[in-house]
Amino acid sequence: MPTFRLGDDVDDFCIKCKRLTNHAIVSLLNEEPAKVRCRTCYNDHDWRRCEIPPSKKDLKKLAMLTEALAAGTATAEGVTEPEEEAAPEELAEVTEAPAPKKGRKAKGSD
Repeated sequence: MPTFRLGDDVDDFCIKCKRLTNHAIVSLLNEEPAKVRCRTCYNDHDWRRCEIPPSKKDLKKLAMLTEALAAGTATAEGVTEPEEEAAPEELAEVTEAPAPKKGRKAKGSD
């Protein structure tokens, strides 16, 4: 593990620039950087160890997914397995070809 000193360069995710940039170490805690300063925008923030945080959009998707899974497992407990479905050959005989779509009439063509 490298030895860090004040003023050393480290790569980190800048929360203001929203990208990985060079940072200078501003403070140390237990021989690891605690605060760093972006060398692009000069913003000071906690050292994130080059970990890019998930976007708010990704967090919303994850919350919705976990909510849907929780609701799905609650309703699935009372549901029984459906009976065996018809074979694909039987389904092919039952379905009909869709009717062709009619085109739009041009204005004034009656």
